[in-house]
This record gives sequence, structure tokens and C-alpha cells, in this order.
Amino acid sequence: MIDSNLPTLSLEAAHKILKQFEGLEQRQATEAALKDETVRQKLRQAVAIAASHSDYQILGICSDTWAEGCQALQSYAEALRYLSDLDLPLQSIEGAVYIKFNPQLGSCYADAYSGHHRGVLVSCQSAAAPGINEMYGHLPLDLFEAS
Repeated sequence: MIDSNLPTLSLEAAHKILKQFEGLEQRQATEAALKDETVRQKLRQAVAIAASHSDYQILGICSDTWAEGCQALQSYAEALRYLSDLDLPLQSIEGAVYIKFNPQLGSCYADAYSGHHRGVLVSCQSAAAPGINEMYGHLPLDLFEAS
């Protein structure tokens, strides 16, 4: 999913790209740019670089539907090299949903969501320096889906 022909980003450059999605205002400002596949590739690469500098990542998905949230979780989990067979709750949830996946605990939590944010939060977790402890997002739900 990540184009190996792109120049490799430094951790600092990856962090700068990811921080563009920190607030709702910044996220709205980047919407048009995300239609460009090169921009999406750089964002995918930035996620991979940040993840490689942490011990594990916790994913938080805010989506309009259960199916959309599950699809986003699946694609991000696979991109971050977590099992593709996630233990999601069997019963779907009507309306907007929040899904939290913690690979360290092997847990997945889902509930109805009344907030207005949509996207994926990637929380990079490290036990010690020089690893990073940062949360990035709300990133696009479909970032790692095949085009």
C-alpha cells in the first residue's frame, strides 16, 4: 500500500504531516489535498514511519456506520501489521459508532457515538525513549483501502 518509489520521510517530516490532521479545522483544510494520490501515499508513509518508532499503536475509529468503522479498523490494522482477523463484537450498532482497538491487550471495544468527528485516531505508544508517544488524527477512514 505504501509506494516504495516515494522518497523516505524523516520522523520529523512524518510527524509534521500527521499533525496537519490534529484538529477539525486542519482536517477540513486538508480535504481537497487528500484527493491527490501522492498526498495520500505520503500520509500512509507518515503513519508507517510514526508506527515504526513506537512499540504499538491503539486505534480509535469514529464513523457514520458500523460497517464503515469495521472496514476502517480492518484496513488500518492490516497496514500496521496486526492480525487481519480482529475480534469485533458480533452485534452491529445502529448509527454512528466508536471502535477502539488495543493490540497490546488484544481488546476491541465498540459503542454508539454521538460526537461529530469522523476518522481514525492513531495513538503511538512507547515504553521508553527514543520511542514516540503521540496521537495523530482524525485521519481518513479510507486511507489504507485499496483504490
